[in-house]
Amino acid sequence: MLMRHICVFHPLTYEGGIDCDSIKDPDQRIAMLTQILEFGQTPKQLFTSPHPQRITPRFHNMTRSLSSTSPLSELSPASHSEDSSFEDLTEESRRLVWSNMGNLKQVCSHKIHKESVTGVAVSRDGSAIFSTSQDSTLKMFSRELKDFQRSVSFSNMALSSCLMLADGKTVVCSSWDNNVYFYSVPFGRRQDTLMGHDDAVSQVCWLDERLYTASWDSTVKVWQCPADSPSTHKRSQFNLLAELEHEAGVNTIALSSAGTLLVSGCKDGTVSIWDTGSYTTLQQVHCHSGTIHHMAFSPDSRHVLSVGADCCMKVTDVQTGMVISSVRAEEEQRCFCWDGSSVLGGGQSGDLLLWDLISNSITKRIPAHSGAVTTMWMNELCSSVITGGEDRQTIFWKICS
Repeated sequence: MLMRHICVFHPLTYEGGIDCDSIKDPDQRIAMLTQILEFGQTPKQLFTSPHPQRITPRFHNMTRSLSSTSPLSELSPASHSEDSSFEDLTEESRRLVWSNMGNLKQVCSHKIHKESVTGVAVSRDGSAIFSTSQDSTLKMFSRELKDFQRSVSFSNMALSSCLMLADGKTVVCSSWDNNVYFYSVPFGRRQDTLMGHDDAVSQVCWLDERLYTASWDSTVKVWQCPADSPSTHKRSQFNLLAELEHEAGVNTIALSSAGTLLVSGCKDGTVSIWDTGSYTTLQQVHCHSGTIHHMAFSPDSRHVLSVGADCCMKVTDVQTGMVISSVRAEEEQRCFCWDGSSVLGGGQSGDLLLWDLISNSITKRIPAHSGAVTTMWMNELCSSVITGGEDRQTIFWKICS
């Protein structure tokens, strides 16, 4: 009787298991519909996309000691002309460094700005460090002389970020005066100005002769900027390729390692992932309850980490748009670097926090600035770090063995 009972009611528990329209007897049809409405049915399909993979550690336990050379000599990025064996060695070195990130030690600090530091960029050979500040200046620090050599002011408004072009001769700065400035390192002067937004430019990114500018005017604009002859850059050569519209001001952007994806973070807490080939939105997720301070792709470009004014650190899966990890910190995280599973974050209190996203816990707290950590730079081998803060200081760090 029990088996017969199960067989009778089993079809009703699945969507499409029984065709009520084919039942001619009205009483029997009502009885079937009543049971379905009472007990419900299991849908044929619950998900339309693959479940996002769990975050897994990307490094292995290693006991090999690290080199104790000066971090300033390690600022230069690795050459791309090396063979695949060198690339494998580089990846192994990164894993080793991240497993020892808790041994990060301060080397020196310099106070060369009058207001909060907003951006850091380093020349290809590591000889010059450039920084922008809310004091409206771009300053160049000499590694050899251990002092700043140049100070340039483009306007009376704050500079919000900076980057070094691949040629190593041009620094690009974004400003609250709605403009983007190009500074020539060899000539020591402003090279050109891009006037492309209606509100403050919050951040810039560059890849493959394309400039991406984020602004509080609720847009991200993509520009074609040939870099073959930077001395000939004129405003007429900045060709607008696309204008990516948002519902709120854009505070931060980041590119994937291959440059095929762009992620933008807005003041309303929305994360948007874009295809840079078609300039279409792939995902749009409301992750945070306030402004997003900083975001970046994981090395494999499968995940995006974002930090915001709501004190949350969230990992979003690129393929599905699902938030697969959410950590509420005890303070705002303003900037960070990460390897996909571990995060070195700069907090509102001025400390550097080393996070393990697998266990959602802080593994190390490192005193750094007397105010919020506002910007962070890490070299390609992840062995040297530079931080800037609201205390106007720029601090150099290295990994000690």
